[in-house]
Amino acid sequence: MGRISSSVVARFAGSLMLISTLALSGCNRIQVFVGAKVYLAKLPVTNMEVTLPNGPAVAPGEKTPLVATFTDTTGKVWTTEGKGKGKILWSDLVVTPTVVGYKKGVLSLPHDPRLSQGKIGHIDVAVPSHPDLHATLDIPLTYVYPFSASYSGANGNNGSDGQAGTDGTDGSTGSIDPNNPSAGGNGSSGGNGTDGGNGGDGSDGPVVQAKVTVLVGTPVLLEAEVTASNAKTRYYLIDPQGGSLTLRSSGGSGGRGGTGGRAGRGGSGGIGTPSGMSGSDGLAGHDGLAGHDGSPGSITVIYDPAAKPYLAAILAASGGKAVQWIEQPVAPLW
Repeated sequence: MGRISSSVVARFAGSLMLISTLALSGCNRIQVFVGAKVYLAKLPVTNMEVTLPNGPAVAPGEKTPLVATFTDTTGKVWTTEGKGKGKILWSDLVVTPTVVGYKKGVLSLPHDPRLSQGKIGHIDVAVPSHPDLHATLDIPLTYVYPFSASYSGANGNNGSDGQAGTDGTDGSTGSIDPNNPSAGGNGSSGGNGTDGGNGGDGSDGPVVQAKVTVLVGTPVLLEAEVTASNAKTRYYLIDPQGGSLTLRSSGGSGGRGGTGGRAGRGGSGGIGTPSGMSGSDGLAGHDGLAGHDGSPGSITVIYDPAAKPYLAAILAASGGKAVQWIEQPVAPLW
């Protein structure tokens, strides 16, 4: 058997690498070619079911995966890519969502509960290559969820790095001829590196205020409106029987200090009789100081008297600062 040339081996290895790269990058044709995925139109599937493996409900601002399962005429089960870890491409299905959002096997619900309150999510799944297959799924909304309203001050700028010192020049070459000796020149000293700049201080956390009241109805839900001095107003709907809302206001991080410039190297002494002396290395610049972190911002919670029994669902963290709780009538927030 003849030997395979190294160029052929290299081309073959390069082709395999290209195929692997394209497969990992999500190119459907390549994934099908290497067997990682399969076109649904090529399968004799007779049954389809869609499920939410992470639970039947979705909370505002949450994403949850969708899985479609198929059974073919031989009894073999096929699942979709993504959470289903299967070979069926989501691009072979048409998913029509209502209330919820959808993108490549993942459902989502808008963060603002005012957009979905009192509604039920729904999806309709069709298979163009198998018109007889069709599935629907209702998606209840849940407010038993650990919601979080976190705010932070701006981070400080990083300090500029110092400049490197210039290297010294080498000494001139003399002569080592015993009949005509001459001294080598001395190398010049290296320059000093400059100091790195100091990092900027982080800004203080924003002032945060939350209003909390009870939504009339069953089960008991808490309405919350959260405002911060550096952000848009956010709204939350919380089931106090298992759900929560955590409020945070933290200072921005101080910027890092710049790195001091390296020392310049001394030039080498020139060869000769005698040889010249090498120059001294310069001094490295000092690193800059890191900026200070900003202080946490204040948090105030204004709650309606009817919400008082459920305040354990409202958590506040402000870096050790006392949180101000104010009880006063709060009208419905939307």
